[in-house]
Amino acid sequence: MIKSFIKLAFKSLLKNKGVTAVNILGLAMGLAVSMLIVFYVTDELSYDHYNTNVRRIYRVNTDIKFGGNASSYAITPPPLAATLVNDFPEVESATRLLHDVGVRIKKGSENIQEDRVAYSDPGIFSIFTLPMMAGDPKTALKAPNTAVITESTAKRYFNSTQVIGKTLVINNTNNYKITGVIKDIPSASHFNFDFFLSMASKAEDKSQNWLNYVVSTYILLKPNASPQTLTARLPAMVKRTFNGMANNAANNLDVMEKHGDYVRMNLTPLTDIHLRSNRQYELGANSSIQYIYIFSAVALFILLLACINFMNISTARSANRAREVGVRKVMGSSRASLIKQFLTESVLVTLIATIAAVLAAWALLPLFNEVANKNLSITPQIAMWLLPVLIIIVLAIGILAGSYPAFFLSAFQPADVLKGKLSAGFKGSKLRNFLVVFQFSISIFLIVGTVVIYNQLHYIQSRDMGFNRNQVLIVKNAQVLGKQAKILQQQVKQLPGVLNATLSGFLPTKSNRAPDAVFSSQAADPKSALFTEIWNVDEDYLSTMGMKVIKGRNFSKAFGTDSSGVLINEAAAKMLGYYNDPLTKKVYRPTPKGSQEYRVLGIVKDFNFNSLRENITPVVMFLAPDNGALSIRVNTANFQSFVPQIKQMWKNLNPNEHFEYSFMDADFDAAYRTEQRTGTLFLIFTTLAVIIACLGLFSLAAYAAEQRNKEIGIRKVLGASVSAIVAMLSKDFIKLVLVSFLIAAPLAWLLMNKWLQEFAYRQNVQWWVFVVTALATVIIAFITISFQSVKAAMANPVDSLKNE
Repeated sequence: MIKSFIKLAFKSLLKNKGVTAVNILGLAMGLAVSMLIVFYVTDELSYDHYNTNVRRIYRVNTDIKFGGNASSYAITPPPLAATLVNDFPEVESATRLLHDVGVRIKKGSENIQEDRVAYSDPGIFSIFTLPMMAGDPKTALKAPNTAVITESTAKRYFNSTQVIGKTLVINNTNNYKITGVIKDIPSASHFNFDFFLSMASKAEDKSQNWLNYVVSTYILLKPNASPQTLTARLPAMVKRTFNGMANNAANNLDVMEKHGDYVRMNLTPLTDIHLRSNRQYELGANSSIQYIYIFSAVALFILLLACINFMNISTARSANRAREVGVRKVMGSSRASLIKQFLTESVLVTLIATIAAVLAAWALLPLFNEVANKNLSITPQIAMWLLPVLIIIVLAIGILAGSYPAFFLSAFQPADVLKGKLSAGFKGSKLRNFLVVFQFSISIFLIVGTVVIYNQLHYIQSRDMGFNRNQVLIVKNAQVLGKQAKILQQQVKQLPGVLNATLSGFLPTKSNRAPDAVFSSQAADPKSALFTEIWNVDEDYLSTMGMKVIKGRNFSKAFGTDSSGVLINEAAAKMLGYYNDPLTKKVYRPTPKGSQEYRVLGIVKDFNFNSLRENITPVVMFLAPDNGALSIRVNTANFQSFVPQIKQMWKNLNPNEHFEYSFMDADFDAAYRTEQRTGTLFLIFTTLAVIIACLGLFSLAAYAAEQRNKEIGIRKVLGASVSAIVAMLSKDFIKLVLVSFLIAAPLAWLLMNKWLQEFAYRQNVQWWVFVVTALATVIIAFITISFQSVKAAMANPVDSLKNE
């Protein structure tokens, strides 16, 4: 019996190849896109879950408000880890990570810059699941000058994983003995280091300075320990240790709190870091939970669109088979037999579409990985849950889509069906109207969202940031040249096309930061404190960066006393109260020998050096040497010949040091790569959603034209034009699209406005976005409908009326 149903189903589907193909295409497209999004969301939610004790691991954070400036950090003082283990019974163990950017490791005769380097305590292996292939995890990082490296790093440097006892030469001066090799850290980790060097090698290891925020601290709670209880006990510990370090009134927490300042510590669960943490000094580029919500909703909406289309097309096809049903009932077919036949056809089409969707998702996965910057693959673990889900989807969609025509058509009496009374039951269908409104509400929402995201990205890329990031070449790690870095700067300045060059590691597009306090009074009084960025720059810095002095002057070689002067940005000037009359003011910086006085030479126009999600914070610039990077402003488009010249100069000064460079505009764009990828994915998903919605509208238009076939024939006989008939068939659908816009537009405005609130600098949702979306949707809908409407309007009326 089942074999007979399947054979009849194939015969019926092949009889209507075009409709069947559209049905399978729409459902397969929706399922494939939904699967890709589910893979993406699953990967994002899986971050750090490779750790066995993931639910007991927490990172300790620091929140500081000082001198009117509040900051949130993912780092803590070095002595915190030991204090937590010793004084808090809830804590089983703790470890510290100190990320060191730009470490140079010798490979052969050349020094290679490695940015994925961290100093760590041995306890890292008892907290995080980092399987060791060779070495003892308990002692591997215990001694100074020891190192643990990943499997791929061992192969990269030594072409083997048998490297225990071998030596790494770091920064040309330190030899580190390799004491362990671990498996590569999974990509779904909020940190991904290649080298772990012993914390015992650093001065921070024994430091008892609670005012030095430099390490990331992680703790493993004991089973059943309460993180809330631990968090509640942290303020007393902070006050006790902080006041114990106080050597003046400014460092006393009680005094600070009286002025509204504070130092607080809190915990972030390991599972929340990637999606719910956006603090300064994160160990990696985190994402946002909002994107998970958005993409999950998009996947659900696209799947719903595909299912609705499937039901629409199934209904349209079944209406055309009304007479077949009548004849079969006259010939003795039972209602149960008809229901089974319809359901078999529906499930069969769903199965074919699902198989096509799986193949499409598998084929598109490499391209999707490239766009989303992922490394997703269909693993046996994914297949174990994907297969049952797909079986459920096949049965659910197949039965749901086939049930309406099956139960509706099979219930009609043969005489009514053969007289054509069935068609009356579909006219003015509220279900049809609801489905059209639902589909296009989703499409309109996605279109508005895509336009808003791209509008914000364009605003970010075109906004005046207070500096000019174009045509600036950055030569990294100039400090490795020592005193020769200054020689390189002077040589570069002589090259044709070079406008200026500056030596400083403090760049507006980099993460190199140095927060500290300055005071407006010589006495370190909290009332006069300003918590600010301290940047060491030279006389060429502002010119090279394209920054402007709006009051006073820049540093100058003509004034020998400028080393005791400072430049402050507008934010610092306003917080210090120096904005109106800055040139008579001074700032003071505490030193071991007392406060050092600096004259304010000028105010620099505010420039963005953090993400545009954050407001501009104070910056104080000192005239002091810093060879972190050599930034070169050029006036040439021929970088293909310019960069090799710089490289050759570098090699002439130090042939063994690795030459590495970047462009400032590329570094800036990298800071917003998550938003750019999100925008690209949103555009792709929106386009596919609109296509799927149009397939549904196409099927409904075909169905409507079929139902009004005789009416169209009569109108043509009475003289109606093609345009009049097209307008008649289109206006009802266009009305539904406009209703969809009225529903979706306010919802899209609310949600996208909420997304924009994450940015301190943003463009509000523009009115023209909704106008463009409305026009585009109506035009797309009209074109989709017109294809079927024109076809029906141009048909010979004799064909539709000959049976009357």
